[in-house]
Amino acid sequence: MARDLVRRGATESALHAYRTGQNAAWLRWMSIAFELTSDPDELRELLDISARSISSFLDATIAGISAQMNAERDELTRGTHAERREVVALILDGAPISPQHASRRLGYELDQTHRAAVVWSEEIESDLGSLESAADALARTAGAQRPLIVVASAATLWVWVPGEAEPDIERLRTATRQLQGVRIAIGSKSRKIEGFRRSHLDALTTQRMIARLGSDQRVVSFEMVRLVSLVTQDPEGADQFVKHTLGDLESASPELRSALLTFLDEGCNASRTATRLHTHRNTLLRRLARAEELLPRPLDEHNRVEVAVALKVLRWQTSAA
Repeated sequence: MARDLVRRGATESALHAYRTGQNAAWLRWMSIAFELTSDPDELRELLDISARSISSFLDATIAGISAQMNAERDELTRGTHAERREVVALILDGAPISPQHASRRLGYELDQTHRAAVVWSEEIESDLGSLESAADALARTAGAQRPLIVVASAATLWVWVPGEAEPDIERLRTATRQLQGVRIAIGSKSRKIEGFRRSHLDALTTQRMIARLGSDQRVVSFEMVRLVSLVTQDPEGADQFVKHTLGDLESASPELRSALLTFLDEGCNASRTATRLHTHRNTLLRRLARAEELLPRPLDEHNRVEVAVALKVLRWQTSAA
């Protein structure tokens, strides 16, 4: 609770709520006490013991939470987070720091398989508590232990999740749906200190591609966008490629574009495509025929790859979360 209070910008004044609760509880307890006994001496002793017990408990609770808030605040500004940022910066810059020394300072084993992520918020008033909740959800969906979290800025976390398991993207989307404005870009799975750096760079590449294409997908992995990221390095060239390859299909309905892309992904197998799209085979064939009519050139084995790539680029440009 102390961590959440600090990350939401609250001060120790928020703890006054305990006193409000104490006053309400005391009034109720006095009413009960007067119903329990009418002996003045017994009542005096009961209320004296109760007052000292309640006061001691509340004083200790408030002092403990206040101390923890100070520790959390210090960690954010001068302590563990600052040290982690320093060590991570050295690793990402390729400085000659040994994996053993870096692991000790980070409290995170570098000699293992890990997957990096960038967790950020586009909200004007970001909440680090929500970002950390998203980072924890990422670790859970990958069946991993607590991740390494570095506060990169007021609205961005750098995260590394240990383990071989792949994160479950759909579960992660469900788990973070209520975290308003929070987005996650997930890097590749890599090993050791070199993979620690490589995966982080892949996560940054994913984040930049999302911004470049204006996609509103909230959870994206590098594996999902590796090819599209390469193709769209030159945005103007990518737009020309899409227009040249798709022609009138570029502005066609999403159903037509999705049908053709899924058909190509399924190796041009109509039955598998219909099953995947939960569509009747005849309906699919009509959509494929219409989509091919809109292409500037007939769909054959020579340009299928180009059409698929153009459709993938267009999907990310117009994707909806």
